[in-house]
Amino acid sequence: MVRRGETTELAVLGLLDESPMHGYELRKRLNLMLGWGRVLSYGSLYPTLKKMLRASLIEEEVVTPPPATRRQRIVYRLTDTGREEFARLMAEVGPHAWEDDSFGVRFAFFSRTDLESRLRVLEGRRTRLEERLARVQSDLDRTRAEADRYASELQRHGVESVEREVRWLSDLITAERNGTAPGDRAGPSGPQDPQDPQDQNEPDQIQPDHPMPVSGRREGSE
Repeated sequence: MVRRGETTELAVLGLLDESPMHGYELRKRLNLMLGWGRVLSYGSLYPTLKKMLRASLIEEEVVTPPPATRRQRIVYRLTDTGREEFARLMAEVGPHAWEDDSFGVRFAFFSRTDLESRLRVLEGRRTRLEERLARVQSDLDRTRAEADRYASELQRHGVESVEREVRWLSDLITAERNGTAPGDRAGPSGPQDPQDPQDQNEPDQIQPDHPMPVSGRREGSE
């Protein structure tokens, strides 16, 4: 089982492999990648960055701000060690690669992996979901007579959700084997959201002795 912290580290390595980023930009990109179900707070991100700094996977640089802001920013960069670690992690295509917590992050960086690795991950994910689908359908058939209509509807929704993802994975596998880029089916991306002025006041650097508290009780939630 892959820990969520390890998935976040992989996402940070992959994003910084694209370009250096300051804290606000990195957090925003991570939240877009991880999805609405797992919003990453500063209290969760900065301990991860501190750990990666100690391991020499990333490095930080103080950037002189423009006169209008009068505020220093910390930019994070990937080191050679971090780049090697990212390549090593992406080359690992065992069962952990298609678990719920890590599959989406790995898929986001598929363009930096070879065809064989992509197919192994996609096929592994599809097999895992087909096994899950068989169990859910069996439970649905067994409990339909006992459950009320709302419980039955929730179970049916779960079955349909897994069926949709299995079809999506099958389409992707076919596209990979045919040499078709999945992005050809997607529409153009919309304009980026303007930066929230409130976010400009959030920290962009690590506090060495007092990491920011996490809001709420769930890790990774705001």
